[in-house]
Amino acid sequence: MATVASDLQGSLIPQAPAPVEQTERITALDSVRGFALLGILLMNIIAMGMFGGAYDDPVAAGGSTGANLWVWTVMHILAEGKMRCLFSMVFGAGIILLTSRLEKRGPSGDIYYRRTLWLLLFGIIHAYFLWSGDILYPYALCALALYPFRKMSAKGLLIIGAVFGLLMSGVYAGGGFHFGEVIRDGHAAIEASKHGQLTEKQEGAKREYEEWRKGNRPTPEELKKDADAWRGNFASVVAARAKQVWPGHNQPYYVGGSWDIWCMMFIGMGLFKLGVLTGERSMRFYALMALIGYGIGIPLNSYSAWVIIKHDFDPVIHFYANSSYDLGRLTVALGHMAVIILMCKAGVFHWLTSALGAVGQMAFSNYITQSVITAFYFTGYGFKMYGKLERYQLYYVVGAIWIFQLIVSPIWMRHFRFGPLEWCWRSLTYWKRQPMRLAAPDTRAGDIQASVASA
Repeated sequence: MATVASDLQGSLIPQAPAPVEQTERITALDSVRGFALLGILLMNIIAMGMFGGAYDDPVAAGGSTGANLWVWTVMHILAEGKMRCLFSMVFGAGIILLTSRLEKRGPSGDIYYRRTLWLLLFGIIHAYFLWSGDILYPYALCALALYPFRKMSAKGLLIIGAVFGLLMSGVYAGGGFHFGEVIRDGHAAIEASKHGQLTEKQEGAKREYEEWRKGNRPTPEELKKDADAWRGNFASVVAARAKQVWPGHNQPYYVGGSWDIWCMMFIGMGLFKLGVLTGERSMRFYALMALIGYGIGIPLNSYSAWVIIKHDFDPVIHFYANSSYDLGRLTVALGHMAVIILMCKAGVFHWLTSALGAVGQMAFSNYITQSVITAFYFTGYGFKMYGKLERYQLYYVVGAIWIFQLIVSPIWMRHFRFGPLEWCWRSLTYWKRQPMRLAAPDTRAGDIQASVASA
């Protein structure tokens, strides 16, 4: 009977490379991806709706007292960097999942690199026309280097991720020294300019300080000029966005931004191989993971928040406090991951984990949808609300988008195999139009699969 079952299984598995079927999906992984995707909006909304320098520094714009300060504090402890960390880990896990399934049917490199290059193109378009903080382009760029690591052991992948994390801690500490000098020398140059002509070195120090100040401590006039650009016509908005995107897209491949992404992608690849991201571990394992993750991350992030607030968001202190940033965000992200997987395994709040899973299955479409909605709400494309809301008020917009996507995504996935952009991406990747609608249940196929399982 085992031989018959094997033959039946072989006949049911397509031999040509093809997208993942619904029956092959990993529920826990989809739910974690959906949670991370919704969580990313918690931080993106800041730079979408107000001056970008306010992203992690509420003194720049949007308010730094009362409800605004409380919102910043909660986000610093539980969300800032944590959701991007979680999403990067899931992306890394997806690399292993994709290549391992493809390699059961043949070589995977062609599909992998074609898929990644299409993502690169989507990211460029998205960055210039919808959201300057796009992650698709840098994710694709980093993913180009990860294919050779797909067969490395989980231990090796986790070690590489840890090394990148240590390097990033050094970057933040170095940033504290660097910007401390920039601010000190800039102030000295400005003071010297009041008493006479500056030397070439002093002129350079003054220019560097002014560039930093405009991005972190803008004047009311500069904030107004920024808002006018984002509330302007199509050309004005695209120009403002291009001004932010171009420098980032022209950074060297090996700079700190790539280290940040590689760090978490390598860790995600390792955790997937260990069965952590797929929900294969015990309930006790995930309970301990949540306890340890939150037990380390929440106190660490709370302390750094306290230090930053105590020093009135002094930029130099802020950099030094962020030397623990990667440890704090990774541990909290692992805590979030453990809680979501525990909910999936225990079957509690099934309505929520199911909705999160649907959001995760169409994460690409939902990510772009968030950008479309916010671009039209905040910029000159639509309602021109950029810069008009306080920090805490932006989360009303987040809540509305969450409700929309948690309702629409499950409805969509009941009728279709993929989200609309996932369908487009897969069709381009496989050079073949993919079936979109879910086929009616095949009773005979169900009977065959049941007999195979029982055998």
